[in-house]
Amino acid sequence: MYQNSILQKVCGVACILILIIASSVNMDARPQGEDIRINLELKNATLQKAMDEIKEQSPYLFFTSQVDLTKTITISVKNETIGNVCRQVFSPIGIDFKINGHYIYLSNKPITKPRTLTGMVTDQNGLPVPGVSVFVQGSTTGTTTDIDGSFSLSVPAEQLNGKLEFNSLGYETITLSIGDRSIFNVTINEEAISLEATVVTALGIRRDQKALSYNVQEVKSDVINTIKDANFINSLSGKVAGVNINSSSSGVGGASKVVLRGNKSISQSSNALYVIDGIPMYNFGGGGGTEFDSKGESESIADINPEDIESISVLTGAAAAALYGSEAANGAIMITTKKGHSGNVKARFSSNVDFLSPFRLPEFQNSYGTGLNGKAGNSGTYSWGSYIPESARYNYSPKDYFETGSTYTNAFSVSGGSDKNQTYFSAATVNSDGIIPNNRYDRYNFTFRNTSYFLQDKLKIDASASYIIQKDQNMTNQGVYSNPLVPVYLFPRGDDFNVYRIFERYNAGTKLMEQFWSTDLEGDLRMQNPYWINYRNLRNNDKKRYMMSFSASYDFLDWLNVTGRVRIDNADNLFTQKLYASSNATLTEGGVNGHYTEARTYDKQTYADIIMNINKALGKDWSLVANLGASYNNIGTDELRYGGPIQDNGLANVFNVFDLDDTKKRASKSGWNDETQSIFGSVEIGWKRMLYLTATGRNDWASQLAGSSTKSFFYPSVGLSWIPTSIWETGALSYLKLRGSIASVGMPFPRFLTIPTYEYDATNRIWKDKTHYPIGDLKPERTLTYEVGIEAKLWQDLSANVSLYLADTYNQTFDPSLPPSSSYTTIYLQTGSVRNTGVEASIGYNHTWGEFTWDSGFTFSRNRNEIRDLADGAVNPITGESLNLDKLEIKALGKAKYILRKGGTLGDLYTTSDLKRNNYGYIELDDNGEVSLVDNGEELFLGSVFPEYNLAWRNDFTWKGLHFGFLVSGRVGGICYSATQANLDLYGVSKASAEARDAGGVLVNGRQLVSAQKWYQKIGSQSGLPQYYTYDATNFRLQELSLGYTLPRKWFRDKAALTLSLVGHNLFMIWCKAPFDPESVASTGNNYQGIDYFMMPSLRSLGFNVKFDF
Repeated sequence: MYQNSILQKVCGVACILILIIASSVNMDARPQGEDIRINLELKNATLQKAMDEIKEQSPYLFFTSQVDLTKTITISVKNETIGNVCRQVFSPIGIDFKINGHYIYLSNKPITKPRTLTGMVTDQNGLPVPGVSVFVQGSTTGTTTDIDGSFSLSVPAEQLNGKLEFNSLGYETITLSIGDRSIFNVTINEEAISLEATVVTALGIRRDQKALSYNVQEVKSDVINTIKDANFINSLSGKVAGVNINSSSSGVGGASKVVLRGNKSISQSSNALYVIDGIPMYNFGGGGGTEFDSKGESESIADINPEDIESISVLTGAAAAALYGSEAANGAIMITTKKGHSGNVKARFSSNVDFLSPFRLPEFQNSYGTGLNGKAGNSGTYSWGSYIPESARYNYSPKDYFETGSTYTNAFSVSGGSDKNQTYFSAATVNSDGIIPNNRYDRYNFTFRNTSYFLQDKLKIDASASYIIQKDQNMTNQGVYSNPLVPVYLFPRGDDFNVYRIFERYNAGTKLMEQFWSTDLEGDLRMQNPYWINYRNLRNNDKKRYMMSFSASYDFLDWLNVTGRVRIDNADNLFTQKLYASSNATLTEGGVNGHYTEARTYDKQTYADIIMNINKALGKDWSLVANLGASYNNIGTDELRYGGPIQDNGLANVFNVFDLDDTKKRASKSGWNDETQSIFGSVEIGWKRMLYLTATGRNDWASQLAGSSTKSFFYPSVGLSWIPTSIWETGALSYLKLRGSIASVGMPFPRFLTIPTYEYDATNRIWKDKTHYPIGDLKPERTLTYEVGIEAKLWQDLSANVSLYLADTYNQTFDPSLPPSSSYTTIYLQTGSVRNTGVEASIGYNHTWGEFTWDSGFTFSRNRNEIRDLADGAVNPITGESLNLDKLEIKALGKAKYILRKGGTLGDLYTTSDLKRNNYGYIELDDNGEVSLVDNGEELFLGSVFPEYNLAWRNDFTWKGLHFGFLVSGRVGGICYSATQANLDLYGVSKASAEARDAGGVLVNGRQLVSAQKWYQKIGSQSGLPQYYTYDATNFRLQELSLGYTLPRKWFRDKAALTLSLVGHNLFMIWCKAPFDPESVASTGNNYQGIDYFMMPSLRSLGFNVKFDF
């Protein structure tokens, strides 16, 4: 027992000793290899720092052999083995490692041959950044990124242990060790004090803004998508200096008039060119009715889905658009569309609803009834009858006719892909009911785009396709025929309007539903029941449009690539007009069964170009960016129109081309085709990223020149940009750029001038004789522009951009009348010259206090338009005598006339009519106390319709997820003319006419009262004496207002973002003396700005927006 006890004790002690020894052995042999787990979180740390971290978490010691321990790495690992950690730390920077026991041996990898490094540089928004210097530190090996932000660089073997630096002014410098990497996809951030960025310029090339010698203003997509407009161009109003945008009176989807730096041409369009992804788009459409025909118009640019737009660059000067030639003589608006991105699939859905109402209407009366001379019963049209007591009034107001319109906009987009292939798809709808009954606008957009890379990313293929369906019904702008506003405004106040709301009655004799409207109400303006116009005078457009584009870019060298592009843009539109039986006989050409018109229009454009791009660093100080290319552009339109009254023995209200009256039906065919072939080039030389010299040149062979002595025309530009802050410390002035440029841009004269054409007289069915004098030697129209500017940023928050310009447009082509003694009626001359001088400025402020940010912007534009020469020295080619053309009358409405003369502007309004006056200038009254008119008196200058200057102030405030923004815009100077107000006075329905009756008449010459009816029916007749219906066009308005909130992403597990917004447009007119909105236009042509003739009111909108990103 005792021995057993001793043995047990000895065995227990032995076990304890064994455990102790085993434990000590185990402690000395701590886990190795796969048993050791390392955590590292380092960013741009030195290699020495990484080694120290590993030693702290493990027993390993390092032995190095000529290894650069200052190399930097970035690594993020958790719970990784020592082997994997070493591979992630050392292998990317060209270091071999070997683990032997507790020791890690490091040595440089052997290098035997050079390596080609490739990659892409993008900014925080994922946009490519061209012009970034990429070079091996301490060497001359380097390149710059191309227009797609891509680069390719061959690095010698001995430099592969070095570091690759990415450097561009305005961005933070990035340095990465080369190691064994071959692909470097880098995102660079803008410096905190940087004003600079890259912008899209001519040909769709993205360039550093610091290098530009002209003014380019870029607008991001959120600016046009926060408060949406079916025609997104309207959303740019007030946000870009130097741009005048007049929205269409046609309503939702209508064409807009866009003029950059003033009107330039007497006879040709002054509207801007639109460019989509570097390819010019011909803007079919526009125009519209102005005096009789009230048909509204849309335009091609209004078909674009704003959700597909990435950014918009506005090139206001000729130098900026010189590479686009004649099409960009009036400046260009560059639109860059979205494309797919690599990485996870991203989707966006947005939905917007706006409720519409009239923004500004004339003032009406309802206190005096139907009749003349203060009595009832002697007229069923005018409202010069007796006073109506309040208890007996119908209280009719034209406002009651308008409906609350609505616009529903829905858009969906999805984007995703790999590094080699990215795809983008979107679909959108716009559905609107206008403020007048039975007015609709519908648009459906579908877009697909794919970008792919091949051959080690040297070949880039980009293809896209868009399909658009656009329909509208009863789009109306201004004019008297088939315009419901005419009877709505002039309806006699002693009658009950509600009676006519049921606009048709059954006629047992004709067995037709016919218009219910008194013949007394027709008047001289062919008035019909407004609801009959809405529902039985139908105008419809049905357009199908497709756009397809393809581009291929190949990098032959790391600094040289060649790009080829093709775009096809074709549209097919069917217009129909259906006038039902019992419509006004003037409109139906006497047809008792109705009237039908059908027009099929085909618009087409084919564009192709090929461009060689060079982007090369020449040593450390010099850089070269050059483009050389050729382009082909073919545009055309064809229209076949057929229409007339339905024959008397035909089927009433059955609308087709087979049942028309053979004696009155008309067929017409019109169209044209323009072709331009061009070569162009640009060279930019940079020195020390501080001084840039740019020169461009382009030569066009335009089909309009065929048959003239000038077969083509060349136009150059040259500019200089200097950034002194690149090398000089300037304290509070963190950025300063001075720039200047000179450019000449040409425009061919109007088509058909050099080729004899004859007009067909459809009524008499004969070809008309030529009546203008045979064409002589014509030259292209030219615009020579000088521009200087300054861009600056102070105290990191305040930025300013100011441009001064002078533009002379000469060789203007127009056709004044010849004296009656001549055998010709007109002659084409090229003697006109127009000058535009002005200033455009923008000031921005952006500052953040904690989570609160204030972003503010102010824009100012002033342009002076002057006719420098009209027809000085022009002679009659037959007699040799002077033509004495000291003026040119180009357009008239009633008694108001656009008259051009030397020293005036292209927007000067005159009249030669006035009330008869005595020798002392007093208005003469006859024995009956009436005034009389003189129609062919001296010319009276009314003023110019052009503004003196425009300004706008934008503010956006954000705090956490809350956003509030507003835009106040204003126009100062200029005049506008309202023939609508003249007719309201003539018919006695205006508030002014009632107030004059209340006052006992109109005080004339300061001492004598004249009957209100006699006065207003004299000055208001024939669209009125313009001097009494011309108004100061100065106006200020609350143009935009938005209030939104983005819900925290954590509510959606950081997978999505939801933004809810309340938005409004044209909410309040702060100041305006005109009876209509002076910024609304009926036509995009040159000569109807500022003229109102029963123009549809502009729209006020208030709505909601939902945006969901996931």
